[in-house]
Amino acid sequence: MNQLLNQDLQQMDNFLQEIKDYSVLFLSSIDTLPVKAGTASFGPFDLPRKGLGAMHTLQQFRKRYEEHLTGNSGPRNWGFVTGGSTIPAIAGDWLTSVFDMNASDRDIPPFKIETETIAMLRQLFGLPDAFSGSFVTGATMANFSGLAIARQWLGEQLGVDVAQEGMGALSQAKIVSCVPHSSTVKSMAMLGFGRNALVKIPALHDRESIDINALEEYLKEHKQEPLIVVASAGTVNTVDFDDLQAIASLKEQYGFWLHVDAAFGAFAACVPAYRHLLNGWEAAASITIDAHKWLNVPYDAAMIFTRHLQLQLDTFKNAGAAYLGDPEKDFKYSNYTPENSRRLRALPAWFTLVAYGAEGYTAIVNNNIELARQLGALISSNDAFRLLAPVRLCVVCFTLNVADEEKQAAINTFLQALNDSGKVMLTPTVYHGVPAVRAALVNWRTTQHDLAIAWEDMQQQVAGATVA
Repeated sequence: MNQLLNQDLQQMDNFLQEIKDYSVLFLSSIDTLPVKAGTASFGPFDLPRKGLGAMHTLQQFRKRYEEHLTGNSGPRNWGFVTGGSTIPAIAGDWLTSVFDMNASDRDIPPFKIETETIAMLRQLFGLPDAFSGSFVTGATMANFSGLAIARQWLGEQLGVDVAQEGMGALSQAKIVSCVPHSSTVKSMAMLGFGRNALVKIPALHDRESIDINALEEYLKEHKQEPLIVVASAGTVNTVDFDDLQAIASLKEQYGFWLHVDAAFGAFAACVPAYRHLLNGWEAAASITIDAHKWLNVPYDAAMIFTRHLQLQLDTFKNAGAAYLGDPEKDFKYSNYTPENSRRLRALPAWFTLVAYGAEGYTAIVNNNIELARQLGALISSNDAFRLLAPVRLCVVCFTLNVADEEKQAAINTFLQALNDSGKVMLTPTVYHGVPAVRAALVNWRTTQHDLAIAWEDMQQQVAGATVA
């Protein structure tokens, strides 16, 4: 064995204790770190010929990168829909790396961990047992997987096995939606539909929710065509929901494939007052739910739920790989998801779900919603800002009260100053053609104190932006 490898093996306990201490130090100070990293320049770093060994490598890392680390997973990163990681989820992620198992084969423990975790998630969301579930890398890959299975279904309606024959028979296929997430359009490009295959149905007035009458008119006009409909259960700008109950009724009548993108909106099911927003999603053929958002587990993790396990197998199975067994007889998750090599992503979710249960997640979701509503009320009461949409769940969408021709420049100045201050991070967007800002609250650590810090800084920075 190489001398350094043997040395680190013998000193494993000391080194991992150093890593644990450093991790605790970082997590304990995350509230005081800048939320967004500043621009940094680094000189070249060449591959060592002999290597430094584990302990000296940690020292080198800290020397080179520590001052640039941020509180990106802390309580005031409201720029993206990014949860932090609960402490049990971090423990689960550490152990995932320690065990280093390919979570595919049902004859080894990781399979049981994943099936148990999926079952707990079904219970959390109130989904029927008819839905099977698999972990993937994120909402993009969950949407990709749902649409890939839908593509196989489209081919089946036309008498073609797309996984075998390719996309030739589906050159005219359309995917219908209203305000799809960018990852849906990205998935269409990757799957060979092409971005131009998207048919956008109008939204209701001053909403991001699909006009059901317009959708039905489109379905009537294309009654003879198998179609995929992608419904939103929580848009990124305003957490608006399509009327899933009405879409489910149309599905019964017109027989399309219904994919529901519920990346973070699924967690409305945790709170009785908002659960009705998901009425009808049980009729979906496939559902995307993200884990590194409101579940607050480490990147990267999401789930694809589907009612069509055989279609999922037909789409993703490894054909002609004898060493992997018979995909029709030997269940392996690698035959049901895009990845053959699968990290045990379910374990962080298993830890946090068992640690906090349904009541814990009800508390996390409800707290974020209440704080978002308070932020919306503060914005509405301040003449420097204008709320652009009701605060439906955890995202606040607003703009600055300046002349239209000055709005984009003022927002850019405001966000630059705000994010550079390091106290809170927000991101730009556009809502119904209006340059805007969005704040998304999904972190388990966010408190009233964080809201006060963020609001004070927002008022200070908007004054400079509007004067400039």
